[in-house]
Amino acid sequence: MSIPSRLGLLRDPDFQRLFAATALGQLGDRIIFLALPLVAIVALNADEFQVGLLAAMTTAGSLLVGLPAGAWVDRMRKRSVMISADLARAVALLTIPVAWWSELLTIWWLYAVALVHGVLTVFFDVAYVSYLPHLVGRGNLVEGNSKLSAIRSATSISGPGMAGPLVGWLGAPVTLVVSSVGMAMSGVLATGIRKREQKPESSEHPQLLRDVKEGLVVLKHPVLRAIILGDAMFNLFLVIYQTMLLVFLEREMDLESFGIGLILSGMGCGALLGALWATRVSKRVGQGPVIWLAPLVTCPLTVLMPLAHPGWSVYVAALGLATLSLGGVVRFVAQSSLQQTLTPDRLLGRMSATARFVSWGGIPLGGLLGGASGSVFGAKATLWIGAAGMTLSAIPYFLSPLRNMRELPEGEDPELVR
Repeated sequence: MSIPSRLGLLRDPDFQRLFAATALGQLGDRIIFLALPLVAIVALNADEFQVGLLAAMTTAGSLLVGLPAGAWVDRMRKRSVMISADLARAVALLTIPVAWWSELLTIWWLYAVALVHGVLTVFFDVAYVSYLPHLVGRGNLVEGNSKLSAIRSATSISGPGMAGPLVGWLGAPVTLVVSSVGMAMSGVLATGIRKREQKPESSEHPQLLRDVKEGLVVLKHPVLRAIILGDAMFNLFLVIYQTMLLVFLEREMDLESFGIGLILSGMGCGALLGALWATRVSKRVGQGPVIWLAPLVTCPLTVLMPLAHPGWSVYVAALGLATLSLGGVVRFVAQSSLQQTLTPDRLLGRMSATARFVSWGGIPLGGLLGGASGSVFGAKATLWIGAAGMTLSAIPYFLSPLRNMRELPEGEDPELVR
């Protein structure tokens, strides 16, 4: 196979810029994943419920602006939305180390930044998903999603690997400066993408409620509905699990920030393998079956973590988390390509926003439930609950047409075009 064939979309300068911007933005995001809760746990000595509430605030933006975000983004150029959201997130994150240096940092400050960052992330993600079909074309969606998932997964390895030593060396608040720089550089790189979108057509009298209602049509489609509901169930229990994971590792396994970063980097290794294998696995297993088989096969292995004890067994248990990430990325690539293929261009933003609103809507609740469960039952029991729920998320996928759908349909779905 020739080198150009292996490079594929990476030969395109605009995709190269999006690829590099994704790498920097995701690197900053992965550092946030470790550093932000550790600011609460270590710097502010937050209890389990406060950590859970922080996780809830991080994703509450999906509930606050989830549906209207899609309608707004469909009226704007997606590239401009991505750039603005990146730069604004960089500024918001930078306020945490500034407040810490000024001795003004409180748990309420963290809640506020987490909420603002989450709202901006909603707009970025909706625009990002909607922009890819325009940039690469619908025929290249699987390859585009696979390559972007690969770089996101690679940063899932390097991000925690960097964050652990940085937190130990600089402290969690100062480490967020690195996240802020990554977000800012991502926005700057995206300004170099030359392929311009046409300004979306808008009616003389745009109506937000009407546009939002039009986007809800995706919930009537049996395949898209199954994907959204399965995602919602998976994300709810994943957040319940993740909310207590850092507490469990830091307080019950006695791990330092470097050891926690190492385990999270292992999850990134699994995600990278998933991105590299996603296209091959989907072709062999089938585009639909791989979506429900992935959680059914990989999620049960997450019970290895609550079975672990301080010492070497916690690193063996980390293999279960790596496998979870592998299955999650394989499923994500398959279902994202399917969603983008079925949805017409004019509805892409609203499809993404509706899907995010429903599937991410339970994430703040998951943070609260995880924190409450940790306070009442302990971190270990909460991990068991999360593992069971993630495994059961395969049910909505299995009970839909995805069970036997082996290939992507060709073009937009006529039911959604009308």
